[in-house]
Amino acid sequence: MLFDSASDLWRIGLIGVLSYAVLITVLRVSGKRTLAKMNAFDLVVTVALGSTLATIVLSRDVSLSEGAAALVLLVCLQFAATWLSVRWPSLRGAIKSTPTLLFRDGKLLTDALRRQRVTDDEVFQAIRSQGIGDLAAVAAVVLETDGTFSVIPQQQAGNRTALPGINVNSNRDEI
Repeated sequence: MLFDSASDLWRIGLIGVLSYAVLITVLRVSGKRTLAKMNAFDLVVTVALGSTLATIVLSRDVSLSEGAAALVLLVCLQFAATWLSVRWPSLRGAIKSTPTLLFRDGKLLTDALRRQRVTDDEVFQAIRSQGIGDLAAVAAVVLETDGTFSVIPQQQAGNRTALPGINVNSNRDEI
């Protein structure tokens, strides 16, 4: 059977367009933080938004207003969690991971690599992607909270004030 009725297809089309418009509006109102590079918390919210949108479009049991309320609720919860994490550092650790130092002054930090499940080759690729061919020219490589690598060349390391609080080993040592 290709479809139950033409009215089902019209409903999906109409509800799909309307709920998509609601989602875009809610995301635009919620600000750039919602659409930033994702950490684990942001990924969960994004997947929940996508799942909710699919449910609104495909389920006759969920009205557009109920679906819109669910979308707004998810974005409000994400906003509240990030707002609270900015104001209470202890909560920040529960919501967002800390950056991890993987490479320092020409040497791989193997324990950190193992804990973060990152290979030597991935670190070397990040270094090469910055146009650096000599490991001695690298002051640090940091695995950021969104999963990207930051490569800091020795020439630009300066006094390393951008690196405090970076997770080295199992504690939050400064470098």
